[in-house]
Amino acid sequence: MKAFDSLDVQTVLPEALRPLETIAKNLRWSWRPESERLFRSIDDHLWRETGHNPITLLKRLPASRAAELAADGEFLHRMQQEVEELESYLSLDRWYEKQTRGTVDAETTVAYFSMEFGIAQSLPIYSGGLGVLSGDHMKSASDLGAPIIGIGLLYTYGYFTQTLSREGWQQEGYTEHPADDLAVLPVLDGYGEQVKVSVTFPDDREVVIAVWKAQIGRAPLLLLDTNIAENSEDLRSITDRLYGGDVEHRIKQELVLGVGGVRAVQEYCRIEGRNQPDVFHMNEGHAGFSGVERISQIMATGESFETALAVVRASTIFTTHTPVPAGIDRFDMHLASRYLQADAEGLSKLAPGVPVAKVLALGAEDDPSRFNMAHLGLRSAQYANGVSKLHGKVSRGMFRDLYPNYDQREVPIGSITNGVHIPTWTRGPIKSVVSAMSGGRDLATANHWREADAVGSQELWRIRNELRADLVERARKLVHQSWLTRGAEEAELGWTRKMLDEKTLTIGFARRVSTYKRLTLMLQNPERLRAILTNPDRPVQFIIAGKAHPADMGGKQLLQELVRFADEAGVRDRITFLPDYDVTIAKFLIAGCDIWLNNPIRPQEASGTSGMKAVMNGCLTLSTSDGWWDEMRDDELGWTIPDVEHHDGRQRDLLESQALYDLLEHEIAPLFYDRDAQGIPQGWIDRVRRSMSIIGPKVSAERMVRDYCTELYIPAGRSSRAAQENGAAREYAEWQQKLTAAWPSVVVHDVRNESPDALTGGDVRITAKVDLGALSSDDVRLQAIIGRVGANPGEIAEPETFEMSLDGWDDDRWGVEIPFDEPGRFSYTVRAVPKHELLFSPAEMGMVKFPVR
Repeated sequence: MKAFDSLDVQTVLPEALRPLETIAKNLRWSWRPESERLFRSIDDHLWRETGHNPITLLKRLPASRAAELAADGEFLHRMQQEVEELESYLSLDRWYEKQTRGTVDAETTVAYFSMEFGIAQSLPIYSGGLGVLSGDHMKSASDLGAPIIGIGLLYTYGYFTQTLSREGWQQEGYTEHPADDLAVLPVLDGYGEQVKVSVTFPDDREVVIAVWKAQIGRAPLLLLDTNIAENSEDLRSITDRLYGGDVEHRIKQELVLGVGGVRAVQEYCRIEGRNQPDVFHMNEGHAGFSGVERISQIMATGESFETALAVVRASTIFTTHTPVPAGIDRFDMHLASRYLQADAEGLSKLAPGVPVAKVLALGAEDDPSRFNMAHLGLRSAQYANGVSKLHGKVSRGMFRDLYPNYDQREVPIGSITNGVHIPTWTRGPIKSVVSAMSGGRDLATANHWREADAVGSQELWRIRNELRADLVERARKLVHQSWLTRGAEEAELGWTRKMLDEKTLTIGFARRVSTYKRLTLMLQNPERLRAILTNPDRPVQFIIAGKAHPADMGGKQLLQELVRFADEAGVRDRITFLPDYDVTIAKFLIAGCDIWLNNPIRPQEASGTSGMKAVMNGCLTLSTSDGWWDEMRDDELGWTIPDVEHHDGRQRDLLESQALYDLLEHEIAPLFYDRDAQGIPQGWIDRVRRSMSIIGPKVSAERMVRDYCTELYIPAGRSSRAAQENGAAREYAEWQQKLTAAWPSVVVHDVRNESPDALTGGDVRITAKVDLGALSSDDVRLQAIIGRVGANPGEIAEPETFEMSLDGWDDDRWGVEIPFDEPGRFSYTVRAVPKHELLFSPAEMGMVKFPVR
């Protein structure tokens, strides 16, 4: 029938149910099972249909059902319990407050920038690992009371939804997500108007940015939105899609995040009466322009570029998440210059007063045509870290050219290993196991889970079987729906109801599909894989998920190869691909699998948090020695695929796949199927128990955020305050200029070993002289460096550094006494390096002087 017109009918919640809106607007519900169950009980079908989104659930609630709930005393009681629990959670003192009470560290506020945040499926502003890591960072900060404010972008369409064609080719779709369907609220100024900031683009165009806030427990997350009426269509589209568009679209997004983000968080803090951020944390290089904006603000007070940079560096943290240069954002130098917009005097219109040439120098690399966002981040930040110990080492090698004249080991890039948020990623049945193993301690602060045997083998095996059965049931439904989407008829899909087996050893593999992660390593020998899958006594099944970037044709081809193998090899009941991998699917996968497979090319995995989530749920690790597993690997707790170093990548993959098959056939499957009289695989369960209790607390995001607080946030807050006190940064900038001018005149000479008869148990005395020219002894450090004779002539192997001093030595000689415990042949040298209380590492200046002969 033809309609005459249309009308919108909106839900009006009864007054008795209004507290539901309070619970829904704080994303704490996403890691509190009782709150989630409360929303699910409103209407289970509608809960699933809305993608577990309580905002849209309440908007679509029929009046009749709302009336029933308003008259349901038991429901109202549960609702009130959740409101009171939330109020208690928000008001109690937590770890950070207790650690810093009564100190200036309590005044620190951290602005945490990330291109994506994976908080919950119902806030679709994430794509994968980086976003989920950022989300876990915010949740753990909330649980710990850490003073963090997140800054990200509010994407209109988020990341793509994934379907497959009949041929198994990835297809992308985008769904609009209006702000009023999300758990976000406008940030309001004193007049009740939404806060808006702006950024100047070329041709004097102003991009107006609306500021929204998502509340992550105690931690606010500010989200920037250009899709508003004040902007023209092309500017509205800046925050349309995550990782979409061309290179110019990308730099626009990063300018909004970096420059707009600084202005937004400062205005938010002013309105809320909070301390202004004194620490700025860039989670990857996407927010690199934040430092440029802050330099501009400091220069506006009359300071020089050098002084402003010193203040910015003292208060900035840069975390790199990529172990390969190809993962770094690099823009054409002309494009970067165009958006920095130099005026007739060479000063930026984007960041007023800042010399464009000096900003371009911060992002310079070996290729003079490229502007490198990681280099901009590192040169703007005094503190830098990778996300696992191995990744820290790889990063020191990758960026060592930024710190000339210093060894790779001295490059000032540390590491804090990633972690995962325990309440979010442990599924219901396993939560009681984790609680028992930790002895009932607060998981946010428990460094050890000492009660590994608190849950018996029979109960732990029952829970593992339950989780696997849940996964199999969910996988069957998803595969059935996927085939309907691919064009299959219902009549030909009976097999999907019987695919997989809830008692079979189940291996999971789920991550972004890119070449280095080697989705298809398992397919190197299809016949051998088929034999493993169909072994009549010890069968194995694989459940796989992941998305390839829309522009990554190589990744899409790998995905299609895997899907086609499952479709065509007669093993579609043993190996299956689950499309549209998201947080909800991830929770079933990591909990329901028995083995989590991770086989990247070493050392190209920065961390790999999916395997951490699996460990938390009693899933065992099968991985190359890469990312987090490299530092925690223990073949009594999991299995390590041996590394093969070979110049031919195909031969390397072939050999490593053979090792993978051997482990599956000869170690993993036999252990899983070795049952006692009660049908329990005691050896397997013992390994599960030890893996959970030993590795679990080490891979928690709560541990990770505590490490960030103690190793980076608190020190950065202190150096930020020190740089701004009594003109310290100005004095430091002047000192740097003096040192640069005087350094060529520094000469180290007359180095002596004053203890020719060195004996174990005694000391060796090394002395030297140094001519400082226009400098003083307060400007330099003299160091003795000693280690065993290296394999190459003149090389010091595993060098150790000892500080030398003038105190206690004759005339103008510097010296140090070095104790020796072991005999052997040693080499040594002496060097002079810069010294200043605001200089975090002498490698930052790239200056060093070795002895002249």
